Amino acid sequence: MRTFVYDQPAIRVIFGIGVIDRLPEEMQRLGARRALLLASPGQRPIAEEAARRLGAAAAGVYAEAAVHVPIEIARAVCETAKRLEADCCVAIGGGSTIGLGKAIALQNGANGDSALPIIAVPTTYSGSEMTPIHGVTEGGVKKTGRDRRVLPKVVLYDPALTVSLPRHMSGPSGMNAIAHSVEALYAPDANPIVSLFAAEGIRALARSLPVVVEEPANLEARADALYGAWLSGAALGATSMGLHHKLCHTLGGSFHLPHAGVHTVVLPHATAFNRGAAPDAMRVVAGALGADEAAQGLYDLAVRIGAPVALKEIGMPADALDRAARLATDNPYDNPRPIDYAGIRQLLEDAYHGTRPV
Repeated sequence: MRTFVYDQPAIRVIFGIGVIDRLPEEMQRLGARRALLLASPGQRPIAEEAARRLGAAAAGVYAEAAVHVPIEIARAVCETAKRLEADCCVAIGGGSTIGLGKAIALQNGANGDSALPIIAVPTTYSGSEMTPIHGVTEGGVKKTGRDRRVLPKVVLYDPALTVSLPRHMSGPSGMNAIAHSVEALYAPDANPIVSLFAAEGIRALARSLPVVVEEPANLEARADALYGAWLSGAALGATSMGLHHKLCHTLGGSFHLPHAGVHTVVLPHATAFNRGAAPDAMRVVAGALGADEAAQGLYDLAVRIGAPVALKEIGMPADALDRAARLATDNPYDNPRPIDYAGIRQLLEDAYHGTRPV
């Protein structure tokens, strides 16, 4: 008999086309009176439309969310929330916007005695809305942590809001979510319940992403991808992170690389690095992908959906690989295979050139 602990707080999830219409109702259900709406510059129109739906309950729109949550933006939005006396925030967008909401949630609310609750409205497949993981980038280093206060109280999954996500962003966004499931399968605190979430999340994303990039208006595929992202985020939220996420946080925060692109490129190589130390997890990943081998299956899926497969494609300087390997081996996350500089340096070399794992 396997002994394990399953400890995951409940989040209210509302899933379906048009559920954005329920935003005022869900805000009222939380007992909130003034919402600060968060978005990236590109998602401002959706946030402004949501503010229109909320009417007087909208305290304002802050559409300056940026990748990896720069500390300056996190501080500015916290000041904005206090100035506008917001008692909740509505984060509309991907991981960057939801991450910005998490930065606010760690601060006291306008009444000084409670954290600001988040209503998350994902428009990508990051899965961030389901994790207690938060992070900001300061001085070229991304610092992360875990705190249940940053978990949204409500998540509105509306597939119609993802239709405008272009092909070159949809594919990597989904690969980012798959990475959450892969690491959840070999985490030291993995358990059978989370493993079910992770395997189903990979299956849903592997079957939906090729359709999403070829038929952007296909709402069934968009819904399937959101479903996979939900499960993958929940899987990571209930377990700890390993080498893959350490590498992505290092490369993204220190070298200003796109978040989802880094996950896409690194995932096959981090999986190959760990294959011998986590054979059971690798069998599950390969089976969920419908592939013979996990790392190669992940690489082939990225190629199929037109996502980047090499660090040099997404802006990584060749002369920074040594520094990246040093940063990644400092204070490593728990990982099934011991972390060593030589192994990580070779992993990064392969990822830089986009070599298919062997």
